[in-house]
Amino acid sequence: MTTLADVAELVRAPAALSVPGDVVAGAAAAGALSPRTPALAGASVLLYWAGMAANDWADRELDAVERPERPIPSGRVTPAAALGLAAGLTAAGVGLAAAVGGRRAAALAVPLAASIWGYDLLAKNTAAGPAVMAACRGLDVLLGASGGHLWRALPSAATVAAHTWTVTTLSRREVTGTDAALPMRTLAGTALVAASAAIAVPGARRAAVPAARGAAVPGTHGAAVPGAGAAEAAGADGRADVGGGRARSAGFAVALPALPALLAGWYAARYGAAQAQVVRDPSAGKVRAAVGAGITGLPALQGALTARGGAGLLGLAVAAAAPLGRRLARKVSPT
Repeated sequence: MTTLADVAELVRAPAALSVPGDVVAGAAAAGALSPRTPALAGASVLLYWAGMAANDWADRELDAVERPERPIPSGRVTPAAALGLAAGLTAAGVGLAAAVGGRRAAALAVPLAASIWGYDLLAKNTAAGPAVMAACRGLDVLLGASGGHLWRALPSAATVAAHTWTVTTLSRREVTGTDAALPMRTLAGTALVAASAAIAVPGARRAAVPAARGAAVPGTHGAAVPGAGAAEAAGADGRADVGGGRARSAGFAVALPALPALLAGWYAARYGAAQAQVVRDPSAGKVRAAVGAGITGLPALQGALTARGGAGLLGLAVAAAAPLGRRLARKVSPT
């Protein structure tokens, strides 16, 4: 009989901690943080879980040979149940995105879902696989930006997509191992990704100021924006109203501009160290560890991008999912 633990393993439930930060980073970059952002993040998680279930359904025959302990080949979850779960989660994810984000969100959720299924069923074992998976994550970032200035989120989407390309490229050698050349390439890519996240985008902080002050932003229909307060506004103009009086906020003005670089450095150190281990020992076990580090370390990168968008405190909250994800990965594998 299938248990909740079996389903959690099928969809890699803890790995979903790496997903909401896509939407948050996109919303911060686009000036679209609003009460709808958590719901869009929820839709993103549903689509992620759908992709994991569809992945195991598509790989069930291969897993019977290479990973017989997985839920489907071990008999704990039937192929029909996995496929039905994937379809249901997909419908729920697209439906939720459309319900809370309207046509603009639906216009991104539909191609995101199509890309996820396209990767699992067609592209995964082809040369196009890493690029298709990277496109999935890029679209996920843009889903968060759907209520604001979409073009402002393009740099963040490209950064997350590039990170995803490195993880997916490594994941193709999880069973067989690799040579030292592959992790050297992905390590170079990780360095570029971290540098990209640390570099300020012109106008990014200005885009986030309306959200910080609770003002209306494009696509929010005048809704006040949560998750950011006077400290965020102070990061842009150096002062904040606190308790009815004027309060100097030099601490935030100094600390917040440095936060994207600090979080990007944390991301690079954790994920980079795992890849360096693969360079020294390119065995399958080390590759799987590096892939896991790339998945669980993504929130630190997303936090850097969120902070770069002007929402420093929210960026810290996003990044906090990284150590939590590492702990949960010891119980349920993220790969």
